[in-house]
Amino acid sequence: MDSSAPSPQRLLVMPDDGAEAVVALIDQAKQQLLLKQFKLQSEAVEQALRRAHERGVAIRVMLNPHTSGGDRWNDEAYALLQSWGFEVAWTSECFPVTHEKSMVIDGHAVLIATFNLSDKYFTETRDYGVISHDPVVIEQVRAGFEADWHRSFFEPRLDVGLVWSNAHSRGQMARVIDAARKTLWIQHPKYVDAVILERIVAARQRGVKVRVLCGGKHGLSDWDVYDTFSSLRVMELFGVKIRRQKALKLHAKLILVDGRAAMTGSMNIDRSAFDVRRELGIEVDAPEVIKRLQDTFERDWDEAKKYSAPDPLDPAFHEEGELPPDPHFVHN
Repeated sequence: MDSSAPSPQRLLVMPDDGAEAVVALIDQAKQQLLLKQFKLQSEAVEQALRRAHERGVAIRVMLNPHTSGGDRWNDEAYALLQSWGFEVAWTSECFPVTHEKSMVIDGHAVLIATFNLSDKYFTETRDYGVISHDPVVIEQVRAGFEADWHRSFFEPRLDVGLVWSNAHSRGQMARVIDAARKTLWIQHPKYVDAVILERIVAARQRGVKVRVLCGGKHGLSDWDVYDTFSSLRVMELFGVKIRRQKALKLHAKLILVDGRAAMTGSMNIDRSAFDVRRELGIEVDAPEVIKRLQDTFERDWDEAKKYSAPDPLDPAFHEEGELPPDPHFVHN
């Protein structure tokens, strides 16, 4: 075996690794770079893209035009890239929101992330990104990009460890949870899907030790508060241990099973994320990736406090212990 060959999977952790880790990936590009992004608001990343463009890398960028609430966060980045001569387009109208965060670098690497390419997510939030060097994974993400770029139908393979929405992502997440036999650690900000809630409760009932790191109310829309608080209360009734993330804002989407496998990506535990949006996640099993995910989760868990979600119908207690509202931090 070639000891110089890259590991099949590598993990980025935010804010630990910062924008520099993404810039380093872009700086590696020699021929082609494909970027699909929910939010691009980082001068460091934009300048790295410009350097790549100037050294002859063929770059195409797709940006989500607006959030589910109508905010147009990418207009400035779109205009800037266009002024530099980039091929840039809005994401496919087939999806009300494209929440995917992916980047294909030449034919040798792909980044699938929970974080946006925005300074906030490099400095203030807990987030993850998986770099894969698997040729099949790279080709599938490239095929998904081409389909959305050309507004054509894409039927992803479901046997390569990628988790696509709106194609069976709920079923794939349920399968991962169903596989838990000893431990199930979940780090997600939103709980708005009855199928996944039932799977988590079923895991606890069969004796799995379940830990949930949530973000409380912070970043949730008014309509998601009801489902999330109710789901957290139901889980607590069945013996799930729940803590609220402290210090860092919780934006990560992570499920860890038995210390041997994990799923992470752009999709929240949310009906819309499963059924109508373009989302992308990845299953991981590389030991060094799992170890770092475990270590990060345990660090966040140790710093967090036990959390009992308030009654969703009694707003008097909804703000207790919460971070100050941030209009630019909303879980779509």
